[in-house]
Amino acid sequence: MRKLLLNYWTKPLPQMESERILPRADENQTKTLIIIAFFSALTALLQSAGGFLPGAGYLISPFSTAPIVLSTLITLRSGLTAYALSCLLLLLLQPSELIVFPFTTGLLGLALGFGMTHFKNRIQVILFSSVALWMGIALVVYAFRFPILGPTVSINFQVDISVYVFLFSLLYSGIWTEISLRLLARLKKAVQK
Repeated sequence: MRKLLLNYWTKPLPQMESERILPRADENQTKTLIIIAFFSALTALLQSAGGFLPGAGYLISPFSTAPIVLSTLITLRSGLTAYALSCLLLLLLQPSELIVFPFTTGLLGLALGFGMTHFKNRIQVILFSSVALWMGIALVVYAFRFPILGPTVSINFQVDISVYVFLFSLLYSGIWTEISLRLLARLKKAVQK
C-alpha cells in the first residue's frame, strides 16, 4: 500500500493535454484573447457568487480557481492576464472579494497552472501551490490584518495556526491538483469527439 501511494504521488504527470486542447498564443491570438476574456469573466462571476447568493454562493466561489488554472496552462502570460482582468472585474462586481481572490483562489490557480507545466509529478505541483496559497493567506492575515480565517483566529502571528493553515493548504492544493487533471482529461475527450 505504501509503495502504491508513493508511486501515485511521484509518477510523472500526464503530458500536458492542454497543448492540444487550449490554443497557444502564437497560433491564433484572437482566439486566445477571447478564451482569456471568457475565463476572466467566468472567474469573476464564480468568485463573486458569495456576495450574490449568500450561503450557497460560498460553495461556488472556490471554483474560480479552475479558469485561472486553464488560462495559465495556455501560457503564464495568459494566466497573469486572466488574473489581472478578473481582479478588475471583481472591482466592478464585488469589491469586497478583492482582498480574498488575489491572495487565495487566484494565486492558487496561477501556482497550479505554472506547476503543472513546469514540474514533473504531483507532489512537486502540490508543494509549490500549497506554499503559494499559504503565503497568500499569511500575507492577508498577518500583513494586511484582515481576518480571512474568521473572527476567532487571531491576526497576530502564531506558529500553531500557521502550521494548521499550511496543512490545510497542502490538502486543498492536492484536491485542486486532482480536479485540474480530471478537468483536462474531460476537455481532451470533449475536443476529440
